Amino acid sequence: MQLLRHEGVRVIFPKNQGCCGQPAFNSGYREQALPVARALSKCFPKELPIIVPSASCAGMIKHHWQELFAGQEDEQYVLDIASRTYELTEYLVNELRIKLTDLGEPIEIAVHSSCSAQREMKVDQHIKSLISQLDNVNIIEHQRKTECCGFGGTFMVKQADISGAMVKDKTDCLRETGATTVISQDCGCLMNIGGAFEKQMASGEKSMNTQHIAEFLWQRCYKE
Repeated sequence: MQLLRHEGVRVIFPKNQGCCGQPAFNSGYREQALPVARALSKCFPKELPIIVPSASCAGMIKHHWQELFAGQEDEQYVLDIASRTYELTEYLVNELRIKLTDLGEPIEIAVHSSCSAQREMKVDQHIKSLISQLDNVNIIEHQRKTECCGFGGTFMVKQADISGAMVKDKTDCLRETGATTVISQDCGCLMNIGGAFEKQMASGEKSMNTQHIAEFLWQRCYKE
């Protein structure tokens, strides 16, 4: 919200908004997901862009609501909402064409792109586009950059052993880069990766900072 406001955008935040319905939808509870999603849809009646700071939720609204609301009386209304939904970095790069000036010290970072950002929303390239404007930030590539971190919402609960092995592979690879911080555009992945680092640190392994791209850009480019 601070980034958008700095670029001259008036931000309206409906305080009664809640879940987009994705957890129930992905678990096969389509009937139960519908009223949850419908309650959220009613929060955005005006013909305004909807900016979502997490690719997974943006993907649910933009792509899966079409399936969820198929044949419903409010289907067209929901299709309109989907058409004006943007993931945050997508909006910053393609719509606002934001220009950044790096005010921070030199730093090396690694980037994690979520499955939703890569394969559903296809917005994973926008993090690099934004960071390429920052003179003192160097992205260190890692070998598992296209792999899932193992979060997957309820997947990490239902398939805990597999999820744990996946995030261990991801954190090991990120740690090997020597970078100090992991940046992502998806809050769920950051929660999973950051939680894994915290647990591993308790076992004596080196940890890394985790930050959402919005927080990272705000701290480096603007005076708070």
